[in-house]
Amino acid sequence: MLRAIILIVITSQLNLFSQSTTYYLMGTYAQIDLGNTLLNKEVYNQLQKIEQKLSDYQGSSEISLINQNAGKNFVKVSDLTRKIITKSLEISRRTYGVFDITIGALTINHKRLGKISADTAKVLINYKDILIQNDMIMLKKENMAIDLGGIGKGYAIEEVYQNLKTKKGFISIGGDLKVWGQKKTLAILNPQNGNSLLQMVNLKDLSMSTSGNYFRRHIESGDENILQVTVVHEDGTLADAYSTAILAMNEETRKKFLEENPDIGVVLLYKDGSIFINKKFFEFFNIIIYKREANQQVQTKEGQK
Repeated sequence: MLRAIILIVITSQLNLFSQSTTYYLMGTYAQIDLGNTLLNKEVYNQLQKIEQKLSDYQGSSEISLINQNAGKNFVKVSDLTRKIITKSLEISRRTYGVFDITIGALTINHKRLGKISADTAKVLINYKDILIQNDMIMLKKENMAIDLGGIGKGYAIEEVYQNLKTKKGFISIGGDLKVWGQKKTLAILNPQNGNSLLQMVNLKDLSMSTSGNYFRRHIESGDENILQVTVVHEDGTLADAYSTAILAMNEETRKKFLEENPDIGVVLLYKDGSIFINKKFFEFFNIIIYKREANQQVQTKEGQK
């Protein structure tokens, strides 16, 4: 244990030499560290452009235009928007329809705008009613809406990363992050006390996303015992979408999904303070330190304590 603590400290000291910049982006704070403040700013500008296309909070965005024309007209979109919607539909199929970006009927048109009732909104949630014709997209029924809150940040980070030529870097937006070409101390927040639930040093390049329902309450949770889900994956888009989907799954569906997708590392935080960590999660890190309270238990996938 002493050796692990020393390594954590050394890694943290190495990170003091970084040139990290913090920005306000996508309704939260983003941290960008590419070893060069000018490059940090350039990447921030790229992320802003992505937000301008995908944010349903911006009335002129391509997603807002699709929502405004629901049940009426096709909307011409950029390759970026078509790509994220196509990817979202693929993830919907992989997650048995649990992940569904047409949740916007509920989160936007009911909860935020009050345009329709909750019952009406729930009937309109159906990813199969997203129509795509080349670069034209339309929602089949009026009052449907797309909400990319469960995938947008991870997608934006991954999109920028794929176009970067840097050997190492770190980008985080809210609960989503990607680190490559370096070792970095990472942490998962415990929302029950504001402290770190886990502290880890990455063994390899990774993306990590944490989803919970204690701030915006924008995810319809499928298991009342789950407070928070953290997913680690090589792909940032999948990490973000999968953490959203797993939080929305009931226990039976979640177990089935994780068995069918062994490439996903996951940490589940339960409301009673206990946590579950599957085997894949450990493959991404060489050091993991967790704080064990009297009412906490740490389990592997096989249920060992």
